Amino acid sequence: MRQTLSAGLENTLITPPSQSELAPTLMPGSASTSRRNTVLPRVQWTGQQPSVVPLQRERFEEVRPLGQGGMGEVVLMRDHDIEREVALKRLPQGAELDRVLRFVEEIRTVGTLDHPNIVPVHDVGVDEQGRYFFMMKHLQGETLESIIARLRSSDLHALVRYPFPVRVQIFRGVLHALSYAHGKGFIHRDLKPANIMVGPFGEVTVLDWGLARKVGAPTPPRLPEGATSASTEIAPARPLHTELGSVVGTPLYMSPEQARGEHDTMDARSDIYSLSVLFHELLGLTHYLDGLQSVTDIMKGVQTRSLGMSSMHVNSAQGPVPAELLWFVAKGMKKDPQERYASVDEMLLELDAAMDGRSGVHCQRTLLKKTFHHGLRAADRNPKAILMAGVVGAGLVIASAVHLGMSFFATMMH
Repeated sequence: MRQTLSAGLENTLITPPSQSELAPTLMPGSASTSRRNTVLPRVQWTGQQPSVVPLQRERFEEVRPLGQGGMGEVVLMRDHDIEREVALKRLPQGAELDRVLRFVEEIRTVGTLDHPNIVPVHDVGVDEQGRYFFMMKHLQGETLESIIARLRSSDLHALVRYPFPVRVQIFRGVLHALSYAHGKGFIHRDLKPANIMVGPFGEVTVLDWGLARKVGAPTPPRLPEGATSASTEIAPARPLHTELGSVVGTPLYMSPEQARGEHDTMDARSDIYSLSVLFHELLGLTHYLDGLQSVTDIMKGVQTRSLGMSSMHVNSAQGPVPAELLWFVAKGMKKDPQERYASVDEMLLELDAAMDGRSGVHCQRTLLKKTFHHGLRAADRNPKAILMAGVVGAGLVIASAVHLGMSFFATMMH
């Protein structure tokens, strides 16, 4: 199953402005609108002689919608100059000032984050209906949410294509994007499988930076008393997105401090918790809050429910989750930020160590794997010594067998 997605679209609500503050103010037909014609000519051949023919037509053609939500919509566009498809995200007509401001912040955040694992912005503007928009790369592939769903249903193609080592590589791509963003001072605040795109060649892209903010930036305005989000139940849409008072994000993937609305003190370790929840679900194909439905129960579960590692050992079509990865996830999901990884860079180092057999011993499984790994590495470093030890060992076994045989024979003779 293939999906096309360009950016996550979720419902957000913050303090509404007065009517006099509404934006945008540009009118249809303004010189700053997006209606523009192609500039490249058509090449025409007469025998062996080429010539250029001016070709004037509207440059961007709307193909089909890709997604819609409270912040606007994403549509697929055809660029007739460059002959490529791009994605356009735009606000609804007459959007209130709070949405315009958040939209502008998303554009500038993504524009600042120039990284292979973050979708790039190509252009911005206001269309003929007065709607703010920005254009970005059109991504092919499927979301991590879709991949997890296929793995959970024991889809054979998904199980073959996404074994545990491949899932680790996907997660490493996500970590590289967040390491870069954190280095620039931004935290994402809405990391979840639906916001991760995996391309046909394994390329990984982190989407939807609409809730990203600078660490230490002022807390955004709160909802007025009595205001609520568009939904209060998780089912049927698991990754419910909400903004209640000062709580912003997707409850199922929030850190405990994010669920408490502690935005002024949140740092990269909040994203680290969300990353670990995401990776836990990608590995075990279950969510640690499974069974909880209402926002209230989920918010409580984020604070109190610990990771149950025994459920990750269940027999399934994919086999048990490697123990070293279970312990890696467990540290990232500590309720106390001080007990988690200090940075995404530390996560990368620990993940590489786990995959290389250099992680610590936490249980019988990790002890056995570490011992076996050390034996293999020793064989690689000094194969002659290992061969000699093997010959000596085999000789001792043979000598013992001969001795026992002779003893048994002597006993039978007597």
